[in-house]
Amino acid sequence: MPDPHMPAADIYDVIRRRRDVRAEFTGELIDDTTLLRILDAAHRAPSVGNSQPWDFVVIRERSTLTRFADHVRDKRIEFRDSLPPERARTFEPIKIEGITESGTGIVVTHDDGRGGPQVLGRATVPETGLYSTILAIQNLWLAATSEGVGVGWVSFYDTDVLTELVDLPAGIRPVAWLCIGPVHEFQQTPDLERFGWRQRRPLEQAIHWERFGTAEQ
Repeated sequence: MPDPHMPAADIYDVIRRRRDVRAEFTGELIDDTTLLRILDAAHRAPSVGNSQPWDFVVIRERSTLTRFADHVRDKRIEFRDSLPPERARTFEPIKIEGITESGTGIVVTHDDGRGGPQVLGRATVPETGLYSTILAIQNLWLAATSEGVGVGWVSFYDTDVLTELVDLPAGIRPVAWLCIGPVHEFQQTPDLERFGWRQRRPLEQAIHWERFGTAEQ
């Protein structure tokens, strides 16, 4: 039976309000109690064979945040310069990170060896290990949104740079740098839609019945 303390409408509202936050961080640090509650939600994600292949590296040292932000800025420029002129103009005003503004970064890592050589459920689809770590990120993001806390996923970086920055051992790969912190507001419309980069597909285009390419009649 549904939890009487959490009506179904609440989780749907959280999903609708979730945003990839960039410019809305207040600059205040998220308090440890709230952060740990959010990380607990992430750690409760389902995982193939109960392997729990994730770890969370919390970054607050200003020098580390600044160093990573500088690297991301350089990668942003590289991407902008690779775009056709019209696309570059669309991209230019889009803020792609809030690393220093949030004051807290969470590096989510993946250990494909966790769970041993025979992970129940992963034998024929090895990617399910990585999918499990992504589910932990989704749990984290929705829990943060329910707390009124913003999360921004930064993906403009070289993996080797981030691996060295947080001293990851061999076999542990970084999956995401998440900026996390209190926000002034959540945007009503996602940034990439607001700035005209790409619009959301209608649901009916994403649903297929029985075979791919068959829409509802």
